[in-house]
Amino acid sequence: MKNFTLISLALLCVACASLRQVTPSEHTRVEVRTETVFQKDTIYLELPVIVEKVQTLDTCSVLENKYAKSEASVSNGVLAHSLATKPVNEPALVDKQIVYRDSLVFVDKIITNTVEVEKPISSGDRFFLSFGKWVFVILLGLGFWKLYRFLCITTRK
Repeated sequence: MKNFTLISLALLCVACASLRQVTPSEHTRVEVRTETVFQKDTIYLELPVIVEKVQTLDTCSVLENKYAKSEASVSNGVLAHSLATKPVNEPALVDKQIVYRDSLVFVDKIITNTVEVEKPISSGDRFFLSFGKWVFVILLGLGFWKLYRFLCITTRK
């Protein structure tokens, strides 16, 4: 009888529910990735235009290269000399730093939706759901009564 009472009490402690309650939760995680790349690039340096003139008693001449032009001429026994630089863009290699930034946002959501059941709980099922509560209360009372009887018997001896 003792084992039957313990086993039936253990079996009635299992809960039955028609709806599972889930607390909604959201977890957001942001992951930032940064990558730096050095890429060779060409820039152009612009040289300034410079003009200079000199006069001397000499013969005439003309000099020219990709950066400047020089002209010298004799007029009335006087040499006129001019030097003019050309506007040139000179290429130069440099390392250009390119930073790639990428951020990923991970959002974990638990979404609970209430789903209506087409068939409602029948009166018989409703009775057994409420009847189970009363059986648990009665068995709990029976357990306390047996414990009380056991304590009364042991204290008399």
